[in-house]
Formats: sequence, structure tokens, C-alpha cells
Amino acid sequence: MSLDLASLTFLLVEDSAYMRTILRTMLQGFGARRIVEAEDGASGLEAMDRANPDILILDWVMPILDGADMVRMIRTQNNPFAYIPIIMVTGHTERSRIIEARRLGVHELLSKPISAKALYQRVSSVIMQPRDFVKTPSYFGPAPREIRNRQKIWQSGLPQPGNAGAPAQESQETQAIG
Repeated sequence: MSLDLASLTFLLVEDSAYMRTILRTMLQGFGARRIVEAEDGASGLEAMDRANPDILILDWVMPILDGADMVRMIRTQNNPFAYIPIIMVTGHTERSRIIEARRLGVHELLSKPISAKALYQRVSSVIMQPRDFVKTPSYFGPAPREIRNRQKIWQSGLPQPGNAGAPAQESQETQAIG
């Protein structure tokens, strides 16, 4: 299935002009027409106010304000872009980074080197499989996939794992989703 990206605005926040060119070229190849670029998190925040993007793609490691700090600033309830889908790009894919990205409220993580297929899959995921947001005392961001999947099972009436034969019951995690 082909996505129509022509009506969406993308914000690319990446300190490497070369990587911005690669990302922009790929997005244009997918049909995106409105692509705004910024070279660090601080200019990315300014660009958000001007461009009103639909999807944010940003690098993790950048000068001035890195991607993690930018996400922390965005994922506050008083930020008008708190619910924007975020795709984080990084060359550092250690388990600790993946856990940190999830804790920050990133929708998708994309490892460098980037392939067009991987970028398209991440963009498609945030568009075609939107996630509800969760607010707890320690987290504000998209519902983790495993919670969303458990909620779908619960809503279907199927027994949840570990409760074979028992009627599905709402867990504390699905209660948090509301």
C-alpha cells in the first residue's frame, strides 16, 4: 500500500547536512512535498513553531540541544506538539539507548545507516498505526506496543496469556490507557 505524504509536513532535525540530504531525498521519493530542516534541537524547536509539522524525524546526537533533550521538551502536556509522532535516528543502538528512546516517548527508532525501506516502514507505522498516549507520574508519550497489543486482546474478549480459559480482565497497564 502506498501512502499519500504530499499533504504532510515533515521536520528533519539533523546536524549533518549530508544526512539531511539523504533523509529529504528519501522522503521526496515517497511523495513528501513539505520538508522543513533544522541543524540542531534548538533551531528544530523554532522550526516547529513556524512549520507546524505532522511528523518529526530527528537525530539523537547533535550540538547545542540534542535529540533526547528536544524530545523531553516536546513531551510535556503544555507543549502544542506534545502528541507529534517522533522518529529518532541514531548510530548508537545499544540496548540502553533503545530503552531510553522508549522512556522519552519516541514512536520509532531508526538506526544508521538508514535504508529507504526502513524509513518508509517507520513513517508508515506512525501514520497507519497511531498509538494512544499515556500519562503517568513518570511518563508521557505513546502507549508502548505491548500494552496496546494486550489492550486489543482484552477488548476482543480473548483470554490473556497466563489466564488460559479465564475471561479477559483489565490490567493496570490497560487502565492507564483509559
